[in-house]
Amino acid sequence: MRDDISYQVLVNDEDQYSLWPASHEVPAGWRPDGFRGTKDECSAHVDEVWTDMRPRSLRERMAAG
Repeated sequence: MRDDISYQVLVNDEDQYSLWPASHEVPAGWRPDGFRGTKDECSAHVDEVWTDMRPRSLRERMAAG
């Protein structure tokens, strides 16, 4: 397994996160969140920022009652 690949963290409109090779084009519907690093570093970042796994639309519906 290669550990020299640089990754970036992506986020979509539902506030869901993904790791993506930094050398690849960002897929439609996703945007970089600004964090880059090794796979492990990116995974740790996602663990810190993605604290609610529910999609944003569900969180908003539940908050509205």
